[in-house]
This record gives sequence, C-alpha cells and structure tokens, in this order.
Amino acid sequence: MVLEGIGLFVEDMGAMIRFYRDVMGFAITQPEDAVNVYLKKDGVLFMLYERKNFEKMSGHVYEYLKGLNGHFEIALKVDSYEEVDRTFNRVTSQGAKPVMMPETMPWGQRTCYVADPEGNLIEIGAPGENFIT
Repeated sequence: MVLEGIGLFVEDMGAMIRFYRDVMGFAITQPEDAVNVYLKKDGVLFMLYERKNFEKMSGHVYEYLKGLNGHFEIALKVDSYEEVDRTFNRVTSQGAKPVMMPETMPWGQRTCYVADPEGNLIEIGAPGENFIT
C-alpha cells in the first residue's frame, strides 16, 4: 500500500479552504462551494470532505468533537528556530488559534501548536542539531 493523502471531515468548507489556502499556504484550485476539495502541500495530498455529504455517501452518522481536537496533529516543519517563531506569529495574526507558544523542547526541537477554525491541531517545528527525524 502507498499513502496517498490525509483527509479531514469539515463542517464549514469555505472557512477551512480559506484557512489552509490563505493562512497555511496549501495549493488549491477548487471553489469554496465544492463538496470535496483536494489541496497539496509539499507534494502531499490533503483532502477536505464536507461532513454531511460524507455521512450521506457512507450511510453512517459520525461524532465530531467541538473545540480543540486531540485525536491527531498536522505537522509542518520549518528550517530554523527563528522561523518557528515567525511562522507562529504570522499564522496567529491571520486567524490560526494559538494553542502552545513556541518552545524549545528537551530533545532539541523548537515547536509550537495552533489550531484551524474547527479545532484540528497543527504543529510547526524545527529540529535541533541532535533531533532525529
């Protein structure tokens, strides 16, 4: 098997498209009223599915968390500690919800967390000299 992409089930497609396109820099070509939207970031397929349409298609009703979603994270890497701080400041000034301020971890990574409009966690980090990826 080959990992093709990662999908999010979203309530407000327009808000999520604008966030990932305009704030996080994901590439997209579909309009905001599309049922399913494919985005790309650094060659990785990132899919947004409207919840109500997915439930109709699959014949199931699902539960969705409100607020911060602690089930997974989207991890984005930048090149330096300084870029972690700059990126955190830029995306939070553009609407990302701050979750954890930039901090250097004991294992050498500088990292921070923000959330998208529906509470999904996004990590922005830079490895230190001794950090193993």
